[in-house]
Amino acid sequence: MAGPQNNRKVLRFGVFEADVEAGELRKSGIKLRLQGQPFQVLAVLLERAGEVVSREELREKVWASDTFVDFDHSLNTAINKVREVLGDSASTPRYVETLARRGYRFIAPVQDIGLNVSAPVATAPTPELPPTPIELHPELEVPVPHRGVTRGLFALIQVMYLSFYLAALFRLHRIQEIADSFLRPWVALVLTAAVMVTAGIGIPLRCYLISAVGFDYRRLGEKFRQIFPFVLALDQLWAVAPFLLTGKIGLGAAFAASAALLYLPFSERTLVRMAYMPANKGRGTE
Repeated sequence: MAGPQNNRKVLRFGVFEADVEAGELRKSGIKLRLQGQPFQVLAVLLERAGEVVSREELREKVWASDTFVDFDHSLNTAINKVREVLGDSASTPRYVETLARRGYRFIAPVQDIGLNVSAPVATAPTPELPPTPIELHPELEVPVPHRGVTRGLFALIQVMYLSFYLAALFRLHRIQEIADSFLRPWVALVLTAAVMVTAGIGIPLRCYLISAVGFDYRRLGEKFRQIFPFVLALDQLWAVAPFLLTGKIGLGAAFAASAALLYLPFSERTLVRMAYMPANKGRGTE
């Protein structure tokens, strides 16, 4: 039930609104920093829009008679502050015009829109609703994430592996040179052949997984569980690849990268399980 209403004086000009009683200036609903004497000067000019307001009139309305200040300096500062907030200028005024030896005039159209303010009325407290239970994954016992996030992360991992395979095939001669530098010739040849074969197998595999998750193939969870042993073996083989770059990145960095790559196939499996739950166990948020 609404309480008694009071009319507050609110003056609108352009995108600005000045609440005279509250001492607030807003631009497109956003409160601006203009308070104290600068706002009072603006309020006087707004209330007498189109009229010349002398400096003496502003002194009488804004500055108390017993206040000992440098009035001219204070008024100039207040006018400059008003112009700064309004984005106005003295040379090409849109709002506040200076009339030499006469005073100031507000030249923009001003509309008194008023504001009805209802007095606060006590209301009964709103009962608190019980918190919405968080949906948990039926197998992993973690909150079900947004499917777009899990599918996106899974696709990024596939793109990463795809870039590994392509880079290795394009720089196969460098891999051969690195292998020759610390392995027997026949072992280096076997390593190079293994890189070529596994990359050749991995490229169509990653393309399939990228297209499946991109088009949201609903049986991807089932298919990935079937091929996971092969994916795991392939990813574990490629997890030793950073050691070929030991001379460039150092043993520590190679070991850290290899450890991260060893974990990746298990994170792939988890992401697929989150995004593609069995139909009879529910589905993550879309």
